[in-house]
Amino acid sequence: MTPDNSLGAPLVISMGDACGIGPEIIAKLWRQDTPRDALIVGDVAVLRRAVAAIGGGLAVAELRTPDELGRVPPQCLPVWQPEGLPAGLVDAPVGQVDARAGAAAALCIEAAVGLIKAGRAGGLVTAPIHKEALHAAGSPFPGHTEMLQALAGGAPVRMMLANEELRTVLVTIHCSLREAIARVTRDSVLETLRITGAALRRMGFAAPRIAVAGLNPHAGEGGLFGDEEIHHIAPAIADARAEGWDASGPYAPDTIFMRARRGEFDVVVAMVHDHGLIPVKYLGVEEGVNVTLGLPFVRTSPDHGTAFDIAGRGVADPASLAAALTMARRLVASAQS
Repeated sequence: MTPDNSLGAPLVISMGDACGIGPEIIAKLWRQDTPRDALIVGDVAVLRRAVAAIGGGLAVAELRTPDELGRVPPQCLPVWQPEGLPAGLVDAPVGQVDARAGAAAALCIEAAVGLIKAGRAGGLVTAPIHKEALHAAGSPFPGHTEMLQALAGGAPVRMMLANEELRTVLVTIHCSLREAIARVTRDSVLETLRITGAALRRMGFAAPRIAVAGLNPHAGEGGLFGDEEIHHIAPAIADARAEGWDASGPYAPDTIFMRARRGEFDVVVAMVHDHGLIPVKYLGVEEGVNVTLGLPFVRTSPDHGTAFDIAGRGVADPASLAAALTMARRLVASAQS
């Protein structure tokens, strides 16, 4: 059993998409480990449905306020249901895109961030949401990262995916590849390096070693295969070094991740979504954790999606959620030390 949270305010876990595996992996995690330092922001009926899907063995405790967490007995799933969730959400079909689920997911995230802003929660772990459901609900945000950025006041943020072997941070995230290439500029790369360096320092790296992957094959091969490295990426690295950051590159994207995995670097900055995420996910989605850098609070998430193809069957693995919760604890502790 996980000990009571000695850090003060509890962590909050947003339910994610009600039609995906988020509620199930939350229920499985509680049945296996019974965290005593976290509560769920979500729909009580949906969480009860998830408990039934995994075969029971767990009660669901509905909290009138988040402050009641300390009175919840072991082997109970502590759920605080914010006002305004769509009526009949539990009837939304599992494994399908549903606007009600998208609206509920967004509201739970907003409510969880509200608890953090009010000092009633110490950090956020988000279960997976479905971007189509979010869009169907009328949300203007393509994903968690952009929504959290807006809720935090618009400060620049970056996505980091990490496991025990590799960390990677992205310059661009949820946009087309054509648009991502246009967004790779000297300013955006330099901003990413600053955010990455500052975040790793808060994580305990006194002088983080930042490797920068190129955008083009062989990092452009001196301009033969593209000149973004010459005009944008290399100048940004030089700027970062002038500011005191241990940044180097640009390196060929097809080899730099192997060097970082062997311990030569602490983190790799990649230009586009798939360049950076494929290497980490290949090492095992059950171990990966998504961390949003640049927020004024801790936010982590599993590195997988809603898995509609297996939702409702009770077979989803909670390992990545457990890793995200562990990472959140570490980051909150590091921020308070």
